[in-house]
This record gives sequence, C-alpha cells and structure tokens, in this order.
Amino acid sequence: MTHEHPGRVQLQAWEAAKPRNVYAADENLQHVLRIYVGEDRMEAIEPHFHAFGETVASVIDPLLRADYHPAHHPRLERYTHLGERVEAVAFHPNHAEAGRHIWASGIMALQREPGRLVEQATLFYLLCYVGEGGHACPIACTAGLARALRWHGSQELRDRYLPPLLEEDYDRAHRGAQFLTEVQGGSDVGANIVRAEPPEDEGGAWRLVGEKWFCSVIDADQFLMTARPLGAPEGTRGLGCFLVPRRLPDGRLNRFFIRRLKEKLGTRLLATAEVDFDGALAWPIGRLDEGYKIAIGVVLNTSRWLNAVACAGIMWRALAEAATFAAHRTAFGHPIAAYPMVQEHLVTIRALHEAAVASTFYLTALFNRLELGLADGAERAFWRFLVNANKYVTAVDAGEAVHRAIDVLGGNGTIEDFSVLPRLYRDQLVLENWEGTPNVLALQVMRDFARLEIGRHVWRRLDALLDGVDEPRLQAEVRAVRAAMERLRPLVGQALSDPVHMQAHARRLVDRLMRVTQATCLLREAAWACRHVPSAEKPDLVAFYVRRFLTPGYDPLDDETWATTLTRLTPALSKGGTSHMRSQP
Repeated sequence: MTHEHPGRVQLQAWEAAKPRNVYAADENLQHVLRIYVGEDRMEAIEPHFHAFGETVASVIDPLLRADYHPAHHPRLERYTHLGERVEAVAFHPNHAEAGRHIWASGIMALQREPGRLVEQATLFYLLCYVGEGGHACPIACTAGLARALRWHGSQELRDRYLPPLLEEDYDRAHRGAQFLTEVQGGSDVGANIVRAEPPEDEGGAWRLVGEKWFCSVIDADQFLMTARPLGAPEGTRGLGCFLVPRRLPDGRLNRFFIRRLKEKLGTRLLATAEVDFDGALAWPIGRLDEGYKIAIGVVLNTSRWLNAVACAGIMWRALAEAATFAAHRTAFGHPIAAYPMVQEHLVTIRALHEAAVASTFYLTALFNRLELGLADGAERAFWRFLVNANKYVTAVDAGEAVHRAIDVLGGNGTIEDFSVLPRLYRDQLVLENWEGTPNVLALQVMRDFARLEIGRHVWRRLDALLDGVDEPRLQAEVRAVRAAMERLRPLVGQALSDPVHMQAHARRLVDRLMRVTQATCLLREAAWACRHVPSAEKPDLVAFYVRRFLTPGYDPLDDETWATTLTRLTPALSKGGTSHMRSQP
C-alpha cells in the first residue's frame, strides 16, 4: 500500500482552500460597498456580484490559465488564405469564451445609464483577480471611448458607434482602443506628429497619416486617436481627437497596416502593435481644439481610474494565494503563517490591499457624482488630484504586494505553472507604466497644485473627511493623520515655489499625500465598521497602516505590541470567507 507524499497533501489542501467565489471571500469589499451604495441597494445587486465572483474563480480563471501557454498567445494574421488583407489577430478559443462570460456580466452595459460606476468597478475588480487576462485593458479602453462619444461625439457618431460598445453579447459587441503614443512622443503627447488631412468626400471624414507606436487592443473595432490637423499649432493645443473605425460603414477595411505585435513583459494575452495609417478615414470627436482635453481628461482618466481598480484586484489575488498557502504549508512543525516574518508579509499585503480598495472606491463614488452632474467645483478638483495620485500609488503598491506574496511561496512562487503570481507580477509592471508612469503622474499632481491651486481643495476635503470620524476608538489615528498633514503642507508649499525642487521630490510628496488620503479613507471605513461590524478588525488595520506609513521615526523594534499585532491581523482565507490566525510557533 502506498501513502501519498505529505508535502503534496499540503499543496492539495492549499488548492482546496483557495476561494471558490472571489466575492464571497472578500468581506472587506462587502463592507466597503455597503458604505457607498447602502444596504437597500446591496440587496438588489449583491446576488449579481456573488454570481460573477463564482464565475471568475470557476470558469474565467481556468480558461485563462490554459490561454497563457506560450503557444496560445495572440498572433498576427495580416492576410487570409486567399491573400485578402484583414489585419487580424488570432486568439486561442479560450479568449473568446472567457470574453463571453465577462461581457455577459453587464460590465459594459452598466454604462448605458449614469450612476452605476460603483457596480462597474466591483465587476472589474473581481475580474482582475485573474490579472489583466487579455480583457481588462479592452474594457478600460472601451469604457473611455464610450464616455468620450457620449460626452463629446456628434449625434451621428453616437447613434452609429456607441450602442455596440455597450453590448452584453461578446460576439456582437465592439471593443474600443486608444492610440496616443508615438515613437518620438511617449508621455510627451504634445510631440505627436500623426497628421489629419481635411475632408474632401467620404461624408466629412478626415484622413489620418502617420504611425502609432504602442497600440494595445489592436484587434479592437473602434480606435480613438490623436492627430494634428494640417495647419494646427504645435504642442497639445494642436491635437484633435478622432474616431477611426476598423471597418468603414460599407464593410471595407480602413487604411491601417499592422507592422508587428509587441513582445511585452506582461499582459501577454493582450495584442499590442505598431501601426501605420495611410489615409485612414476618421471622424472628429468634439471640437478639433479640444482633442487633448478629451483624450486626457476623459479617456485616459477613465483608464487611470480602472487601472487602480485592476491593481486592487491583483492585490486581492496576491493576498488570497499567499494567505491560503501560508495556512497550509508546514515548516519545522508549524504552518508558516504562524511565523512572524511570514505574518509581516501577509499583514503588509493586507494593509496595502485594503488601502487601495479604500482610496479607489472613494474615487469611484466621486466619479459617480461627477457623471451625475452632482459634483461641485471642489469635488471636481479633488477628483483631478485623486485620479492621478491614486493610479500612481496603487500601481506601485501592487508590485510590492505581489513581490511579498511570491516571497511567502518561496521558490514555488517563481514557477509559472505552479502559481498565478509570476503572471500577476508581470502584468502589474505593465499596469504601473502605462496610462502615465509614476514619474509622469507625480509631476502632473504637483503641477496641478501649482497651476490650478488644487491643493487648497485637497487639504479642505481631507480635513472635512477627518472631521466626520467621531468614533472615540479612532481618535489617536485621526490625530496622527492630521499631524502628518500639517508636516506635509509646508513641504508641498516649498516644492511649489521652486520648480527644480518640485522635479526632484514630486514622487516623495505625492506618495505622502496618498498615504494621508488612504489613511483618511480607511478611517471612514473603520468608523462605519465600529457601528455596523463590532468584531471587524479595520480599526486595528488602520492603526497598523498609520504607524507603518505616517508616524515619524516609527520602528517595529521599539514596538512591544508588534508581534501580537501581526498575529491578530494575519489573514487566513478559505473558500467561504476570511478568518484570522491566532497561533504562534
């Protein structure tokens, strides 16, 4: 009689303990949603989240796991077997099958009416438990294009091109893309030189000529592009925003030519290409002199918002993988989750994750108010700050979270077919660097403080949010956050008075701004938890976050409660929810 290897038994137990429903296992998300949509609305929409959370874990994740085999990656097929030019991208059948489940959730259809962004963000967050997966970027790009058409497109463009972007049927739906980057431009969009030649026929269409360097979702049905009309001024003021359909209304393929697909570090199921445009027909979205404003203020800001949602989803998966592994992997007679250094990894991942959820869903609720026309000037200013700063900090933190999760798994965490973590790490590095690198976003925030005087709205909003935290148990943390704000204000002021100083320290300052902002959002959630979930550990997690990121000179070596705090906050996830480890070696 043979006996199964004990190490393999542990690994099988780990696999069995992973969440089978990624929504049901995420109690933190369930609490956060109740803050923003209320208990009555939750009764109506929560069953949908449960259903999609199960689909993500049981259907979409296995489909994409097989899809990630190198032989299954997208490939370029420029011509049919008869030599007809199609400029197509071929995917493994799993790609479309996963897409059908994703689009059937209504993730794009929710944009048919304003006020549903918290629901859309929740579905997107749950989807990104699998990483980018070849579908998250198309959803973000489609959401931005749909918003640009709705807000700025002509009636004719809206009637023709908006409905298919909001379809629930994957096989009938259109995917959107946004092509801004040129080889000489990158983040310097004002250096773009693709030109737009004025219409002579074709129903008022312009013709675009030039090349775009980084074109994700090259298989999309509709491209949003920037181009410079002939005679327009240099810089961003001279850029127009255009809709370029893949196929023209009569069915002809538009005049674009795919040079090659990019071989990227991550997001490998997403087709990204270099493309030439040789008189492609295009229709303006909005006024020509508003092109940059539309492309950045509407389209890229939508992507930056959803990029942060995606990073929070990736952190959730990293936490789930690491916590379940640590609970079932034994070393020296104990589960490794009982060892303080492993606990420190897990608690840090948890803190970064819950902070990302806190700031991102606050941003989402603010975006909802903006779309409904309810936001005042101060809220719009805070939105402008947060959409950029939040994308920056969540992307950077996701890298640390996944890195720590890999460390928990040890050498196993680096093996591609053992764990999802290597794929998440690669995807996160791409998420960190597109839609604005950390350097670009940090400088944008500081320039907005300088030119638009956004800072006064940021300080007032944070003060007001802290004023609303009246729970006695949280007052020490409220005072600590206020003290961090007071230390930060003169540092920001000094940077605003000296451009060289601002360039040198923008990232440090924006990082501190976001730590204060995330702590404030976490405190609001902790106050809610004290009223509604007395057993919740959010107050303890906030205290950990404040000490870790905002308390000057804090050193765990001087903290006699450090080990017990780690034990108390270490998560142990199971397929039905969360619990917390209590044992120590």
